[in-house]
Amino acid sequence: MDTLERPSAVYAAGSDWGDTSLPQRAVLQYEVEQFLYAEAALLDARRYRDWLDLVADDIEYWMPLRRTVTNSDLDREFTKLGEIALFDDDRMYLEMRVKKLEAGSAWSEDPPSRSRHFVSNVRILEVSGDEITLEACFHLYRSRLESDVDNWIGRRIDVLRRAGESFRIVKRHLFLDHTVIQSTNMSTIF
Repeated sequence: MDTLERPSAVYAAGSDWGDTSLPQRAVLQYEVEQFLYAEAALLDARRYRDWLDLVADDIEYWMPLRRTVTNSDLDREFTKLGEIALFDDDRMYLEMRVKKLEAGSAWSEDPPSRSRHFVSNVRILEVSGDEITLEACFHLYRSRLESDVDNWIGRRIDVLRRAGESFRIVKRHLFLDHTVIQSTNMSTIF
């Protein structure tokens, strides 16, 4: 097998990229990763208004609850869309969260938290028209006051829509590895 074919075969096994060439895939992977890193930097810098500019008007921002279940009930491990969730936000709710953070009326963010968003293992799963579906792992570290520390780890499925030279986040489904959250609040944007 030619070395240039090997990566294509690996990608094709877990992706629906159509007839995209390997150089085009590499460029798209780079663009997507750079977008995600820039987004993380905005959140860590508390530039929430700028972050909102990256969010599509039809955003679906959702984090289900995770339960400990037996092997026979793995389909029930996460709550489903429309059931109870930690987040089930649209653009209006995200804007309200940002306004609250900007106004200083979020008691859990005064003084503000310090956060670090890590994104890794970015895999493009599908390219359909101007939308890209990807899976990534995340680690969100947050420290607050003198000794409050939270770590949230999980994976997410994002859908990005091409917008000029950049993207807009159309969907973000976050799946925490945790079943019990010991944080006093979850005011941080994932």
